[in-house]
This record gives sequence, C-alpha cells and structure tokens, in this order.
Amino acid sequence: MTAQTTTGRRPPRILAIGGGGLTEASGELDSYVVDLSERDDPRICLLPSAGNDASAQVARFYDVFGGRAEPSHLTLDRASDPPDLIRRHLLAQDAVYAGGGGLVNVLSRWRAHGVDGALREAWQAGVVLAGQSAGSLCWFEAAVTAPGGQPRPARGLGLVPASNSVHWSAAPRRRRAFLDCVADGMPAGWGVDDGAALLFEGTELTGAVAGEHGARAWRIEREGPEVVETAVPTRVLGAPAPPVAAASDPAIEELRELRRFHSARGAHGVRRIRVGL
Repeated sequence: MTAQTTTGRRPPRILAIGGGGLTEASGELDSYVVDLSERDDPRICLLPSAGNDASAQVARFYDVFGGRAEPSHLTLDRASDPPDLIRRHLLAQDAVYAGGGGLVNVLSRWRAHGVDGALREAWQAGVVLAGQSAGSLCWFEAAVTAPGGQPRPARGLGLVPASNSVHWSAAPRRRRAFLDCVADGMPAGWGVDDGAALLFEGTELTGAVAGEHGARAWRIEREGPEVVETAVPTRVLGAPAPPVAAASDPAIEELRELRRFHSARGAHGVRRIRVGL
C-alpha cells in the first residue's frame, strides 16, 4: 500500500446506495462513483464487508473498477497497516467505497483502526465517500440496521445529520422499524431501494439516482400524528435525456404542472402512516 497526494479541491460528496452495488446489475451506479471523482483514472479504495463473503466482494471490486480506475482495498485485519499509514492511504484516494456488513460491526472495526476519523478528514478534503447497505448507513447520524434479521436503531458516523434505511422495498420489516423509529423521534431521513442512491454535497441532498427504472428513494419524516413517505425525484443513470419541448402557453404549462403535482401525491408519490398503527 502506497500513499500519494490528491490535487485539486472538490466539494465533500457522499453517494449512499440502498443496496445491490458491485454486481453485474449495478454497472451504472458503479460508473457514477468514477464520474463523481472527476478524474480520468481515479484512485478508489474498498473497505470490504467483514465476514465470509469479503474475499468475493474484493474480487468483484477489482473486476468492476480495474481498467477504469486504480483500485485498492484495506482488509483491516489484525495484521493491518498502522493507523497513520491507513489514514494517509485514505486521504490519497479520489473515492472510498464501503462494502457493507453489519453496521455496528463495521463501525467497531473502523474505530479500532482509526478509520472513522480518517474518513471524516478525507470527506472534508473532497474524497468521494460511497457505499452500499451498511456502507450507506454509516455516513448518517442514525439508521436502522438488521443484525440476524432483527431490525433495530443504530448510530452512524454522523457526517449527514439525518437518518437512513436501505433495501427499502425489499425488506418490509426493516421499513416498518424505520417508520416506527422516526415516529419515536429519530431524525427525519430517507429510505432507499436496492439499485438507487442518494447524492449529497456537504450535508445537503442534491438528488437521487438509480441504475434502472423502478428503483427510487423516499423522504421519511413525521408530520403531526403521521409519518409521511414522499417519493424523491430519481434520475435513471444512462437514460436518454427527455426531448426539449417547444415553447408553449404559460397557462397551459401551469395546468400541466398542477396535474403532475396531484398525480405525484397519489399512491406512488406520498404514503401516510398513522403513528401507533
């Protein structure tokens, strides 16, 4: 592992992926990490998941990013490099990709090696932070994790002062637990489907993206006696841009926009859940 120095100042960016990264189906999202680095041949480091699938994930990471980036990885085992060298390596990257695992376990391993502080420093220096599943939850103040399939609240690194839940449409028990947590006072946040991601610059959400049609993100917040899920406009990566429409009557455009607004607040735009039900 060698340490280099990045040049040029970029805004702090986080790409929080709901799940499904580093797979054959995630090519658009994985390519987007490269795009966000604003480098032709970016340095990208993987912090792999802990557990039996770590070596397979490392192999997929090199398959995905080899040839279009300079990939590396940090295993953070007992024979790992000293914290100062780990810090310098992370600060020399253009992007860091967190592979996931159990959130509590991931953060415990990171803190044991000083990775938590190094990641905050790297983020502030403009290194793109990306990750899927627990590698997405970790960037937020609060989250719902599911060790052993049992959803429960947990705290993240707090780079984004909000909450997050992943595998949104695919994991109904986790979704229900997250809604209950927001009802009980967890900060408002987002639920994100597999194949979709939230993009932050600093601590502000700048948009949601997806690798395919159908994957999306939801804003989750409490409004009085209800917890409200509101669909976040999600751009499908790689999809052709909509054609530019010819100029039309402003009154007609206003009517169309009103219809779109009411349509978005239907079954696919807003869901309301009464607290306590």
